[in-house]
Amino acid sequence: MLVSEILRIKGNAIFTTPPHGTVLDAVTVMAQHDIGSLVVMDHGQMVGMLTFSEILQALAKKKGQLGDLKVSDIHVRDPLTAGTGLDVMELRRGMLERHARYVPVIDGPTLLGVVSFHDVAKAVFEEQSFENRMLKSYIKNTPDDEGQ
Repeated sequence: MLVSEILRIKGNAIFTTPPHGTVLDAVTVMAQHDIGSLVVMDHGQMVGMLTFSEILQALAKKKGQLGDLKVSDIHVRDPLTAGTGLDVMELRRGMLERHARYVPVIDGPTLLGVVSFHDVAKAVFEEQSFENRMLKSYIKNTPDDEGQ
């Protein structure tokens, strides 16, 4: 299964935040949409990712107060990205190696969507379930050697 198939199934809604925006505003957007990440965009270009992980670290460091902390102060500047033609198993490996829960999907300079580790796990599960059903069907319909 390819990354493009995950995007096709889940949709490609993209939620963004500017680097000069406050983390508190970003948290509000994330809470409203029940999402764990925002793509940080500056003048139409992706410049990073903001996830709940960076927000929690900032909260811990600032003793629960975000104040006027800017997105640019805490966002990941070089996030793992994926192309649409990447195999899901390769993406999963990269996500595990980099501890990335959210990966922007890009095609050249164009941002197409964000894939989460949950999306990847679901895709792998569904693909393996399909293969398992096909194998069981094949075994069930294979003629017995004794009857030949």
